[in-house]
Amino acid sequence: MAKYENLVPRFLKYVKVNTRSNPNSDTIPSAAHEVPFLKSLMAELEEMGMSEVKYNEKNSYVTALLPSNLDHKVPTIGFITHIDTADFNAEGVNPQIVEDYDGQSVIKLDAEGKYVLDPAEFSSLKKYAGHTLITTDGTTLLGADDKSGVAEVMTAMEYLISHPEIKHGDIKVGFGPDEEIGTGADHFDVKDFNADFAYTVDGGPLGELEYETFNAASFKLKIEGKDVHPGSAKDILVSAIQLGIDFQNQLPRDETPETTDGRQGFFQLWIFNGTIDEVNMEYIIRDFDREGLENRKQLVKDIVAKMNKELGQERLTLDMHDEYYNMVEVMKDHMDVVKLAEEAMAELDITPDESPVRGGTDGSKLSFMGLPTPNLFAGGENMHGRYEYVSEQVMEQALDVVLKISELNVKQNS
Repeated sequence: MAKYENLVPRFLKYVKVNTRSNPNSDTIPSAAHEVPFLKSLMAELEEMGMSEVKYNEKNSYVTALLPSNLDHKVPTIGFITHIDTADFNAEGVNPQIVEDYDGQSVIKLDAEGKYVLDPAEFSSLKKYAGHTLITTDGTTLLGADDKSGVAEVMTAMEYLISHPEIKHGDIKVGFGPDEEIGTGADHFDVKDFNADFAYTVDGGPLGELEYETFNAASFKLKIEGKDVHPGSAKDILVSAIQLGIDFQNQLPRDETPETTDGRQGFFQLWIFNGTIDEVNMEYIIRDFDREGLENRKQLVKDIVAKMNKELGQERLTLDMHDEYYNMVEVMKDHMDVVKLAEEAMAELDITPDESPVRGGTDGSKLSFMGLPTPNLFAGGENMHGRYEYVSEQVMEQALDVVLKISELNVKQNS
């Protein structure tokens, strides 16, 4: 019997709603279909008895308060998740349930077996013997990033409301859009949220406790060529495609996502579109050190300047901006927030994994905005694609951690 009756049904309901964000949009939220889902969460929060439930029209966050049941003041905790999913097919999500997985078998995602979860390829499966797994059907992502977190936070609030014997202070919850495209937290209202510290519930496997992220930047490169008939092209034609290849080849070949790990940074070309006449390229840059990020940005600028000089005109146009910074710059002064999560996991016999996250979370921006916000595991594996899956038991453990943090916050401040 499930430990939390509504956790998995809630998750399955959530993932079937397409909330994919749009990286090419300038609106808030980036995709109109995010709004109905957010407002459905509002209704659910109101129905379960949460207070101060509201939808902020300016930033598209839904927030709510679970009032303290104490006779004294303790710090206010926030739990924050995002409702959008990554840039992969999210229409028609059809979750598959694999009960009592043996940790060894190949899981067919589709009837034909074109797409499979094979422990020989996805070694993480081996640690889930005896678990109930939720997978895709091979045609979409699952959406555990971060609807597992949404379901866990919602169910935790429901549990606390129905178990008033569990003492807790004020708890704020927030559900927002567009984390996957790096813009969701840009307009978050820290003052209105009014928490002393918070946690995003947006991590991966069991035990993840993240307070160090990449520093991140991105850039777009537009290259203008000159297209003429190839039969009379000598000394006239300028191929934007070739210039794009030349630019890419001047970046370090051993500093890409597929060649780096640990604390190593990288450049990633993720869009290359165009013709001889015009090419558009988009990159992300990542580095754990701020100086390293600046050095990488400068290398890009130097290559662009060098190529334009060699061409004798400005054929390469660069548009670069920073996205977020390593939250450890802030969290190093708020390690009590991390310690609270560590102690909660210890009481639940969960070993924290505090490895730097090779990515970012909304907490990266929120921490710099004055709300210290490390990241807790939510359970997802192989996120952002058709091979995504999550364990029911790990989702339950993530919910346990949310509850335990709330309890310990009272014990340590009484």
